[in-house]
Amino acid sequence: MRAIWSGSVAFGLVNVPVKLYSATESHDLPMHQVHDKDGGRIHYERRCEKCGKVVPFGHIAKAYDDGTRQVVLDDDDLASLPVERDREIEVVEFVPSEQVDPMRYERSYFLEPSPQSLKAYVLLCRTLAAQERTAIVTVSLRQRSRLAALRVHGDVLVLQTLLWDDELRRPDFDVLDSPVKISAKELDLADAVVSGLESDFTPEDYTDEYEAQLKALVTAKLERGESEPSPRAAAEEEEAGEGAEVVDLMDALRRSVDKSRKKSRGRAKAASGTEEPAPSAGTGARKRSSRTSKTG
Repeated sequence: MRAIWSGSVAFGLVNVPVKLYSATESHDLPMHQVHDKDGGRIHYERRCEKCGKVVPFGHIAKAYDDGTRQVVLDDDDLASLPVERDREIEVVEFVPSEQVDPMRYERSYFLEPSPQSLKAYVLLCRTLAAQERTAIVTVSLRQRSRLAALRVHGDVLVLQTLLWDDELRRPDFDVLDSPVKISAKELDLADAVVSGLESDFTPEDYTDEYEAQLKALVTAKLERGESEPSPRAAAEEEEAGEGAEVVDLMDALRRSVDKSRKKSRGRAKAASGTEEPAPSAGTGARKRSSRTSKTG
């Protein structure tokens, strides 16, 4: 694992240096959208609805729209906000663990102690476990102040970011206001059903059957040969092939230039008389005839 943040846990006069690691990951099979006719990748354009032009990322800003008016915030506006750069996980209070509603939990992170802070780290773990308490803390992550819970998971401290109070929606179901009569016999029957399914929770007994069947489906198609070359691999191969053709073309051009230069040098020598021209058939015959006449 790779640490995504480093800082310290501060409670009272105690300071515990730690590193932060993401505690969860997705097991979903990575997939993308393609054209069902030819398997081509589908790409989405950032097209402006006003001018119809494709907008590069450098010209994309954020905006708030209340339904009546819109306020655009550019990078300079956002940069003017105070940035949280504190590297401290500050404990605000220790609360009974059962008082933290699981609905508030957002993301989970493991805290790794430095070798020098191991004793203080273990001491905090054992104290929280013994008192069944959770530390409510504030921390700055990704330049934003966050509320979080610091609790024990096995022998490791886990930081879980919490939703702010105004981020939790309140259920408003009028139907629950209607009076409902439940008899003692119905309660007993429901208790019997629950008792029949009582057990300890063992998460390793559960698997994502949809994801497992999706992977099996992909594997079966591969084994049956129901696949096609990856567009990415084809593009890389084509790019490599084009590079080879360029090299061959350059070599051919060099050879052509060299050949052309040799011909030019040959013509230049012939024109200057440095090379004796080959005798013609007529010239040879006249020389032979003259020698013959002298002999006779």
